Amino acid sequence: MRAGATRAAGLTGALATVLTVVGLLPWLSGRDPALALLRARSAEQEATPEALDAIRADLGLDAGPLSLLGGWATGLVRGDLGTSWVSGTDVLSSVAGALRVSLGLMGAALAVALVVAAAVAAPVLVRGRGTAGAFAAMLAAVPEFLLATVGLLVAGVWLGLLPTSGWQGPANLVLPAVALGVPAGGLLGRLVADALPAVFAERWVELWRGAGVPRVRIAHAVLRRVTPPLVPQFGMVAVGLTGGAVAVETVFAVPGIGRTSLGAAKSLDLPLLQGSVLALLALGLAIGASAALGRRRLLGPGLRNAGLTLPAARPARLAPAVPAVLAAVLVAVVGWGLLRDPYAVDTAARLAPPSPGHPLGADGLGRDVLARLGHGAAATVGTATAVCALSWLLAVTLGFAPNVTSGLSDIANALPPVIVGLLLAAVLGPGTGGAALAVALISWPPLAGHAAALTEEVRASGFLLAQRAIGAAPGWILWRHVLPSVAAPVARHAVLRLPGTALALASLGFLGLGAQPPAPEWGLLLDESRSYVERAPWAALAPAGALALLAGLAVSLSSYTGTNRKELSHGH
Repeated sequence: MRAGATRAAGLTGALATVLTVVGLLPWLSGRDPALALLRARSAEQEATPEALDAIRADLGLDAGPLSLLGGWATGLVRGDLGTSWVSGTDVLSSVAGALRVSLGLMGAALAVALVVAAAVAAPVLVRGRGTAGAFAAMLAAVPEFLLATVGLLVAGVWLGLLPTSGWQGPANLVLPAVALGVPAGGLLGRLVADALPAVFAERWVELWRGAGVPRVRIAHAVLRRVTPPLVPQFGMVAVGLTGGAVAVETVFAVPGIGRTSLGAAKSLDLPLLQGSVLALLALGLAIGASAALGRRRLLGPGLRNAGLTLPAARPARLAPAVPAVLAAVLVAVVGWGLLRDPYAVDTAARLAPPSPGHPLGADGLGRDVLARLGHGAAATVGTATAVCALSWLLAVTLGFAPNVTSGLSDIANALPPVIVGLLLAAVLGPGTGGAALAVALISWPPLAGHAAALTEEVRASGFLLAQRAIGAAPGWILWRHVLPSVAAPVARHAVLRLPGTALALASLGFLGLGAQPPAPEWGLLLDESRSYVERAPWAALAPAGALALLAGLAVSLSSYTGTNRKELSHGH
């Protein structure tokens, strides 16, 4: 009861805080909400004092933010989300329609992700031994908005096979679903493939094989064995596909909840923004609760009666030459680029293909792509590394208090980084620091969910029950067994998310909320090259290839992070 009350209090407080900050956005931004609304309603109308005063009087802006928040909360109790300040339409119907579109896109993207994840994990399931998973990580490192742009050009424009924008039927689902589902499937497949080898090494699998149990039945049991700790990750991916697809929805003009939230935030349409964020939070909490319930049902009574035994972490390792080669290539490219000027403009070389003078070609202004790639590495990779390290530290710490942080985790995961980025940009201004803080604030829930699941299972294991029975001190058990069993797998998970974190930063830059021109940040390179990717694909392939190399290197190194913990089931 106490744990439930603590969780409810934390959830309520976090929810109220987020909605209050969203409600204060026009005043936190320092912008005149009346002017922003006038521009959103009619860009050609002159911003006279009379016109602005009329908007303020019509919407009650002169009463101040607290009065508006109180009125919105009162309407929420009655089931009324208000009226859009820009279009004058009912917010509830607008949000419901946008949410239906996003749920349809989420379902299609999840189907693609599961197919990709199955393709990644199937070789491990068949062979019974793992791989380093570099290919899966490279899939996860593909920028969604770049994949969306390439798919739009190839399948939509060049081949004419699929529609390029709008939301009229199932055909409009295909390209956005592939753009979202491929990276998500690479991530999920890598997590499953990393967990399988340890289970195959357990004693019961050997006994089943010796008894002649069919391989299909063994594979089914192994999958059921590795699924419970990963169920929260699947739930968080589902929420992230719905709320974090802002860039993809923008590319394809999909009227989903993410694009609706972004448009409302940019125009300071406060009722529509509050309704959209509330819908995203409600969806995140519902999926989080469903994932927790599903995990507990999969674990069964073993979680309650200390009947669990846990496999040791046995990540497959590539030969040391593989990460060495990947690192050498990445360092060589970055180092070569650092020797060149990233800001020098050569108008005669605009969109020039790779040549001795410009080894990776030139961008739309004639700037050297290699130079900009090299000088942007520190900001992109360094910032992403710092964010991952902070997320890992928070996850390992908060994993020991899941009842306190579970509600907050669901809320943080339900918020798209774009919304958090907009709120921080309103206070701090757009830039790398604000983008990094925005990603850090919402990137820890998957790691914390992983840590909490591992912590709960370790504490419920029969081996730790025996340790307590022989009088082992709680502090010694925590330091010697629980912490190593949690920290190393979560560290591998954090390293695996390094390219994804870099992509999240790139997405904010793509939407104008991160690093600002003319900074040579990799996200900006992708954004700048998007408008001419058909004529000069090398400008986009260079940062995309660098992210793929970073992903392969991250996975290769993740198998060397920490030492394999001893098998609790054998008590060694």
